[in-house]
Amino acid sequence: MKRVLFVCIENSNRSQMAEAFAHIHGGDQVEALSAGSRPSGLINPKAVRFMAELDYDLTTHASKSLGEVEGEFDAVITMGCGDECPWVPTKRREDWGLADPKHMDDDAYRAVRDDIAFRVRTLLATL
Repeated sequence: MKRVLFVCIENSNRSQMAEAFAHIHGGDQVEALSAGSRPSGLINPKAVRFMAELDYDLTTHASKSLGEVEGEFDAVITMGCGDECPWVPTKRREDWGLADPKHMDDDAYRAVRDDIAFRVRTLLATL
């Protein structure tokens, strides 16, 4: 089983959706987690709504800190948080540099969601 960690600052939008897509597309072959360098403690209602459009219940997720995540990973993916993301032991590290969609309109938010879905599928195919 491969372990993948998705990291952003608040752990309320991008990293949560990436974790969800890893669960959807990786099934029992992937242990997917997400965390934030400064977690908000909440999942953004927009993220919940736009994942629900794809029949995924993001209300089952929790916003958590990197301090709550342990162990080594096959891949750690940061979402564009730059220096605010501390080092986590991993075999592979990527920064996707995605814009934070929390203040975007619906169409732009969906575009970020769909970009994340594509990137996660690509990542999982290369692990």
